Amino acid sequence: MNPILDIVLRSLAVYAFMVIAVRVFGKNQLSQLNAGDVILLLLISNAVQNAMVGSNSSLQGGLVAAIVLFLANFILKKFIFKNEKIKELIEDRPYILIKDGAVLPDVLKKVQISDDELEEAVHEHGIEKISEVKLAILEVDGNISVISTDKVTGQTHFSRHRFKLRRKLRNE
Repeated sequence: MNPILDIVLRSLAVYAFMVIAVRVFGKNQLSQLNAGDVILLLLISNAVQNAMVGSNSSLQGGLVAAIVLFLANFILKKFIFKNEKIKELIEDRPYILIKDGAVLPDVLKKVQISDDELEEAVHEHGIEKISEVKLAILEVDGNISVISTDKVTGQTHFSRHRFKLRRKLRNE
């Protein structure tokens, strides 16, 4: 087999594996990287490098693998944008955690967020009580967005919080 074609096919296989792995283990695992996450990413990149380029350690082999990964990612994003079924397969959906000051306990259980963690996220937005929250959403990227209303001015406030726990969800 042509060595360049071999690198292309190996790189596509590794890319597909990584897309599936990120989907299974939760995308928000990458929303806030800690030291362990950085180490994991470095080890994964080292582990799959040989799977992509095989014995070809030339500059050309590395560049071909990198170009294939960039192109595969570009094409996947185009497919996600144009096809709702692919989007549902690859990306999760947002979950409403609080609506009009009321916590949705079934949703918290489903997304594996404790009451204490939710309250901490609300406090980090500068909101004292959950009852003051109009809407809190666990976004597809693992962040928690909070919308509240200032009682004095009547203004609506919006803020985002990077949630530190992994989201272990699949579309249902």
